[in-house]
Amino acid sequence: MTRKVADCRKYPSESHCTLTIAGEEDEVLRAAAEHAVSVHQHEDTPELREQIRGLLEDEKAGS
Repeated sequence: MTRKVADCRKYPSESHCTLTIAGEEDEVLRAAAEHAVSVHQHEDTPELREQIRGLLEDEKAGS
């Protein structure tokens, strides 16, 4: 199974967040949604989770 990555550095924010989350898709999605709510003050909605899912990238070998 290909691991997925969510990288906050790719998305400008007022907090200049540098967090990167990697793992299996479901765990990255869950952790990224929790991070978006607790750090970036987003509301945890199905729309947010779908947006995050669309932004996930495959982890590059050796990362």
